[in-house]
Amino acid sequence: MEIKSILVPTDFSECSKAALKYAFHLADRFDAEVIVLHVIDQGLMNDLEEVSSISNKEIRENIWMIHERELKKFLGEGIHQVKYLIAEGIPFQEIIKKAKELAVDLIVMGGYGRLGQRDLERIFFGSTAEKVVRLLPCPVLCVPLRG
Repeated sequence: MEIKSILVPTDFSECSKAALKYAFHLADRFDAEVIVLHVIDQGLMNDLEEVSSISNKEIRENIWMIHERELKKFLGEGIHQVKYLIAEGIPFQEIIKKAKELAVDLIVMGGYGRLGQRDLERIFFGSTAEKVVRLLPCPVLCVPLRG
């Protein structure tokens, strides 16, 4: 098996940081490209649009700007070593879509992400990582956060 490209989905959690370090290690070993993907959760965007007094266009522009700044901060000095993308939608669906579009050889992601108000949904419908593992034909490496 040859690994030329590694997709690393991130939600900026500590577990995602561990996955990114693992991906960098694998990329060095296999001389592979690392592509970092952050998905702006459509549910969050919809919630903000419902309660905000500013225009939906302005909300979207601000959210995208904030998430891009957070992604660059997350990558730190590693930003020069990777290609990075931001998408908007349902996280597991966007991860699968981008993995197929980019024809990546491996996905390295945190085994779990940030905890928040959607935890009840996770209990009943499964985590993003679990859905990606079940629905993608390429290998998915889930990296746990080590204490």
